Amino acid sequence: MKKYLLLLCTTTLLPFSLPASQSTAQSNTVTDKVIEIQRATLQQNTEGRGFGPQSPRDIDNIAGNNTQVFSYAPGATDMNLCNIHFHKNAEHKGGEFTHYAGNGDGKGNNSGYQYTGKLTQSELTPISVSVSKQLHHQLFPGDTIEVHYVYSTAQVVPGPTLASCLNPSTKNPALRVESQVFVLVNDQSAPNFIELTKDTIEGQRPQAVNIPTNSGQPIQYLGSTTGPAYNQQGSPFQVTWSVRPKVLKVNINTVATWLKNNQYKENHAHGVRNLITNPSLLSAY
Repeated sequence: MKKYLLLLCTTTLLPFSLPASQSTAQSNTVTDKVIEIQRATLQQNTEGRGFGPQSPRDIDNIAGNNTQVFSYAPGATDMNLCNIHFHKNAEHKGGEFTHYAGNGDGKGNNSGYQYTGKLTQSELTPISVSVSKQLHHQLFPGDTIEVHYVYSTAQVVPGPTLASCLNPSTKNPALRVESQVFVLVNDQSAPNFIELTKDTIEGQRPQAVNIPTNSGQPIQYLGSTTGPAYNQQGSPFQVTWSVRPKVLKVNINTVATWLKNNQYKENHAHGVRNLITNPSLLSAY
């Protein structure tokens, strides 16, 4: 995610084994010290500067003492869908996605959290097509993705990046992200990503009409935009998050098709921001 919210190379994930992305990216993995320095720099660059609570966070842990307060955004049906994108591995931790993928390259690739469940050999069968136009954002059966359905109170229509969520007439719109974590499977009977991202006009507002409703009670909290560009800098955007704790399967072939042609101009999975662990940067939701 760059300034406006753009809101890792792997092999097959085998059941009963560690995700293959860990082994294939191992040679490019930074040390714990690098991540520690990034966290310390983030703290230094935000301390005493009035930044609001940050994201992503552990949704199973409600600890936080950020003193900045802003109102929760309205429900998604009272807002306008403005963007849909996704990240390779979950940015948030919790629920059914608690397996740490590793430190990655220090730039958001090959890090984040992965599905902790098991998949069948059939679901993990390799596919013949590329699922990304960018090499180190390739996706394979067994990979985890976190999809962000972004909403705004500004009068906008769906489009690329956070810029599509802003309007010259509304300088400070409320923002909401409905988040769903999926695991990619090679199964024609699994849900279709194109359908999951379908939008239409309801009540004169653009809406993503197929956001899953069967993945547990969403955890709602106050946070910010995400993405690795904010590993050492605070995000100034105020966002209401709604993160579903259960992972759902999605047909990887339909993800590949969506990346080739969508109104958001998305052609790859985005990297992840380091999990926020500093209590002063977390809301007490």
